[in-house]
Amino acid sequence: MKQLGKLNKLFLLLNIIAIVAILFSYLALFCSPETFWMLAFFGLIYPIVLIINILFIVYWAIQFKPQAFLSFLVIICGWNVLTRGIQLNFKNQLSKEELENAPLMKVMSYNVRLFDLYNWTKNKKTRDDLLNFIKNEKPDIISFQEFYADDNNKFISVDTLKKTLQLPYVNTRYSVTLHKTDHWGIATFSKYPIINTGAVIFNKKSTNSCMYSDIVINSDTIRVYNAHLQSIHFNKEDYKFISKLENNEDAEEIDGSKKILRRMKRAYVKRSSQADSIHASINRSPYPVIVCGDFNDSPSSYTYQTISKNLNDAFMESGNGLGRSYKGEFPSLRIDYLLFSPILRSYNFTTFPDEYSDHYAISCYTRLVK
Repeated sequence: MKQLGKLNKLFLLLNIIAIVAILFSYLALFCSPETFWMLAFFGLIYPIVLIINILFIVYWAIQFKPQAFLSFLVIICGWNVLTRGIQLNFKNQLSKEELENAPLMKVMSYNVRLFDLYNWTKNKKTRDDLLNFIKNEKPDIISFQEFYADDNNKFISVDTLKKTLQLPYVNTRYSVTLHKTDHWGIATFSKYPIINTGAVIFNKKSTNSCMYSDIVINSDTIRVYNAHLQSIHFNKEDYKFISKLENNEDAEEIDGSKKILRRMKRAYVKRSSQADSIHASINRSPYPVIVCGDFNDSPSSYTYQTISKNLNDAFMESGNGLGRSYKGEFPSLRIDYLLFSPILRSYNFTTFPDEYSDHYAISCYTRLVK
């Protein structure tokens, strides 16, 4: 400290604060929000504190100061967290010809935002474009979150989807049903027979849900989980408040911040309990598992850490670039996942740029490795 000027002493203090923040984000992986929810917030802002620490490395390195190693070492300690959001994979990448000839199945997961039931996109063609996109991708198994279907086929029915997507087997779990014909929930469609289904029962009341489908593929059975976990449920006023802060406009900062923190706390606590229940169910599975879903949480979270335990992440195995899967106002992060038992291997993980929903579809090819 004696060799540093006043400005550098100030920057060193700020650097230490940034280091503490990133260490807290690492702790968020292992501490349930039910025990201490504020750590989950540090997990959420991990990308921000990561960038700040990288800037400090640059700042000290330009001056040839040894303090550059402080942030460098703490980032290296969390290398596994860093690679959950950024990947550069040359392995597990197959050519088009190899994909066509190899005994692989294609798995997709997609939060379709009710197929644009309420015309959020201001485009009446969105539903048809979305269905054509999925049809052209030809998945063998696809799990939908924020799924909607109506039995009278005024908008879209399960039978229509089965025919359009050429996926004859389906498992649905509805959280809300109105007029006995309109259904909201999750659904898994499959090219292969579904021989058994079940649900993961959450301890805390929620409209979110998780189910599984036991699917027979040739002579093997795989259990496919479809999970949609608790969201923060920001309303229009919350998004307006965030926008005002981003644009440095005047806002009732204390009241607005309290409301947002309350919503975040409630969501974190519910998700942690949901993640525990899903992990317990996975451990009881008699078959290899595939977990598809919208976790509504980042890779630097207790939710992801818990569900992905002893599983492989398709993005980390065979993805490239940034894993961002949500394009809404907040958070703009990777929150959609494809996870596999180690006996399964993934290839050519893809995040699709098509903007038919507030989420991007994700997919990969997979096969059993015996």
